[in-house]
Amino acid sequence: MKARHMTDTDDLVLILGSASPRRAKILASLGVPFEVVVSGVQETDDGDPGEAVRRNALSKLQWCRQQHPGRRILTADTVVVSAGRPVGKPRDLAEARRWLLSFAGQDQEVLTGMAYLDGRGSVRDDVVRSVVRFRTFGGEAVDAYLARVDPLDKAGGYDIDQHGDLLIAGWEGSHTNIMGLPAERLAEWLREDGVL
Repeated sequence: MKARHMTDTDDLVLILGSASPRRAKILASLGVPFEVVVSGVQETDDGDPGEAVRRNALSKLQWCRQQHPGRRILTADTVVVSAGRPVGKPRDLAEARRWLLSFAGQDQEVLTGMAYLDGRGSVRDDVVRSVVRFRTFGGEAVDAYLARVDPLDKAGGYDIDQHGDLLIAGWEGSHTNIMGLPAERLAEWLREDGVL
């Protein structure tokens, strides 16, 4: 799947190797022209969660680089770590509901691995960590949330930017990291690459 988000000459248009609408929204908010290309990489969650998201981001970058040589490329992978275990995307609404109920009153870590191929052909990568603090709530709050938000394409089954106030008391670190793309770190890289 390939969708042009903004138009410009190809060497100035960044490739976003992700189907995530939240990542596209964050990148667009930085004013960077980009094109969405969904990589053919199968994500893995083996081993340490931080290393897994880094490895997934780098694998997606290499796939995109083979398909689009000479282009600037940005890829990412996000995982939620709850009670020391990585939590991916729920399989169905019942699983999302169980997960969200288990998060009540807890803190969890959100890790995003990000990789960037700059205009000189150098690769940068990093893992950014944030903490989400959940309110104490019960089934009614979860049902109200699920009536408003589709949890199935979201790590952990929630989106801090979509009615997150129903479940989330606060956070530490990068808000955009919790959404799936740490804009602060990315902006540093883009400035150093002359894109911003």
